[in-house]
Amino acid sequence: MTLTDASRELRSTRRLMWLTVIWAFGLLISGLAPYDRATWWMEVAPVLIVLPILWATRRQGLTDLALALICAHGLVLMLGGAYTYARVPLGFQVQEWLDLARNPYDRFGHMFQGLTPAIVFRELLVRYVGMKPGTLTSLLVVACCLAISASYELIEFGAAMALGQGADEFLGTQGDPWDTQWDMLMCLMGAVGGLVLLSHLHDRQMQSLNRR
Repeated sequence: MTLTDASRELRSTRRLMWLTVIWAFGLLISGLAPYDRATWWMEVAPVLIVLPILWATRRQGLTDLALALICAHGLVLMLGGAYTYARVPLGFQVQEWLDLARNPYDRFGHMFQGLTPAIVFRELLVRYVGMKPGTLTSLLVVACCLAISASYELIEFGAAMALGQGADEFLGTQGDPWDTQWDMLMCLMGAVGGLVLLSHLHDRQMQSLNRR
């Protein structure tokens, strides 16, 4: 291992330690007395899956932007798991401010479902696959994000079939027959918005990381 590799791994380890502490605190708080324990487990499952993967791949590391979005996305999932997405207090406040017909927190969560994977997929394609930033890469990233969203909707479908009414809290449709379509639209908006607004910052961070 070269000095550069060792320095990169040390920096990545420090950032992952902070992320682990933040997530551990979030899991502790959200898991103390969740509205529905089974729903909490299903909502925080991605956090429990992603964290070991991040530690296993820490030598490669991710940009600060990608890691920050992953951290924030995990907290969004934990909050949704604690209250269920249809009952998050912050969502009720936004619902009242904007005079909405439903709690919009789940829409916010699905926006993150597009935003975070968009930056992560973009980084993987550029740094490790060798694709150049541009239209083709962006289209592939958006397609990957929509594939994740569709897969998640199939998981929700499976939960509904297996658990029946017991899956209502996990589904969080709030009586909206178009909930699945709205979820995928919010994912699309999150992915496209992230690529439009954050690509330049992301490029600078990837270039800086490659120089180390």
